[in-house]
Amino acid sequence: MGAVRMRVQTTDKNNTIIHKMSSSSSLPVAAVCQMTATPDKEANFSTCTRLVEQAREGGACMVFLPEGFDYIGSNREETLQLSESLDGDIISRYSHLARKLDVWLSLGGFHERGHDWKTDRRIYNSHIILNGQGELVSVYRKAHLFDVELTSKGVSLKESAFTVPGPRLVAPVQTPIGKVGLGVCYDLRFPELSSALRRHGAEILTYPSAFTVATGTAHWEVLLRARAIETQCFVLAAAQVGAHHAKRTSYGHALAVDPWGEVTGDCGGSDEGLTLVQIDLQRLRDVRRDMPVQQHRRDQDFYCSLD
Repeated sequence: MGAVRMRVQTTDKNNTIIHKMSSSSSLPVAAVCQMTATPDKEANFSTCTRLVEQAREGGACMVFLPEGFDYIGSNREETLQLSESLDGDIISRYSHLARKLDVWLSLGGFHERGHDWKTDRRIYNSHIILNGQGELVSVYRKAHLFDVELTSKGVSLKESAFTVPGPRLVAPVQTPIGKVGLGVCYDLRFPELSSALRRHGAEILTYPSAFTVATGTAHWEVLLRARAIETQCFVLAAAQVGAHHAKRTSYGHALAVDPWGEVTGDCGGSDEGLTLVQIDLQRLRDVRRDMPVQQHRRDQDFYCSLD
């Protein structure tokens, strides 16, 4: 079942909630973070730097930040105006941070100016992986855009109004905690994506997110646990929490889930913070050996036989 059994909640001098794992094991540790981004990019960077430093002090070799870690704009024009390219200031600063602390970073949901920015002023929602030398090793651009009108829930978002959907999946990335498959937020609702990443060797799936309160309350945990159970992967989902500005609030509950579907870390629904979780790949291998779901899967023609 893995070596981790007890969580200890502490706070640092900034009252950041830290869920620590007590263990003497040498298993690799991941930090799943939760924050409240605003349109203030400098304040957001300070928050993320503090979280990454705390995670490193807690023994994490890879730190996961949520969608919109760079900022969450209050309107379309502000969102576009604050965006940057991959070689801009924000990613350069995170590269320096990763190199200084010798830690891998999952930067989920960076507002990346699109390839045709000068003509169409649209962006990608990009999940970036930096290694411990600060090098960019992978970029996945979110494929499924959140265009939803939930009138009864007071939710109205049209991501495609300013975002370009990504053209393809990217192969899972070998990291110090295992092979990480990349998604972003709304991608969580599409099991075809997680299944494809699993077929290509993913051991950890990650969905950095900014779920609304309405959808998070109803669907967040059950979707994350479902993706873990059906793929027999660890699932790590950093999250936004609280009020970003007058128009938008996020659900929180950054989660870690093991390959059996058990929640092993939860940052709660109110505070910025992080949870430290050990990644026991032997646990993953045991689950897959005892219930060999992938071996029982039929070929693609079978699943298309109703078409």
